[in-house]
Amino acid sequence: MPGSIEAGPAVEGWPAEVPVEINQKWCKGCDICVAFCPKEVLTRPEGGKAQVAHPEKCTRCGLCEIMCPDLAIVVLPAAHKGTSSRGQGGAADA
Repeated sequence: MPGSIEAGPAVEGWPAEVPVEINQKWCKGCDICVAFCPKEVLTRPEGGKAQVAHPEKCTRCGLCEIMCPDLAIVVLPAAHKGTSSRGQGGAADA
């Protein structure tokens, strides 16, 4: 089963490591994470769901992850390689 975690579109010049993962299945597009991000890393297109727009600005403060009411956001540690296991199947995704 493919994962549903998205970091946003690939853009030349972005860091190879994306600091924030957003589970698009769990995100309801409430805009809370966007409002609390002090560096404006996250955006939400009109009628859409949150996405990482400026990963290079992320300080990994964790406010987006803490404030997300749906637990759809994971802030990855700086040395993290790969993706988290959140949203990758299992009973919680059903």
